[in-house]
Amino acid sequence: MLSSVLRTRMATSLVARRGFSTTRPQLSSPYHYKEGPRSNIPFNPLTKFFFLRYWGFMVTGFGAPFAIAAWQTYKTR
Repeated sequence: MLSSVLRTRMATSLVARRGFSTTRPQLSSPYHYKEGPRSNIPFNPLTKFFFLRYWGFMVTGFGAPFAIAAWQTYKTR
């Protein structure tokens, strides 16, 4: 009983002593990029025909496996 209380006190004191800190990103480095909304995606959703290209990609990507499976099922041998 005493050992568990002692262990708990030691654990909380160790956590309290640790210094958690972060540094600012150095934007002059070539490995850090700008931050903010829409800066971490590889496309621009603000273009004129983004909606059509997005749904075209989704229909092609998710529909192709089903279309291929149906074609393989119904083709003549």
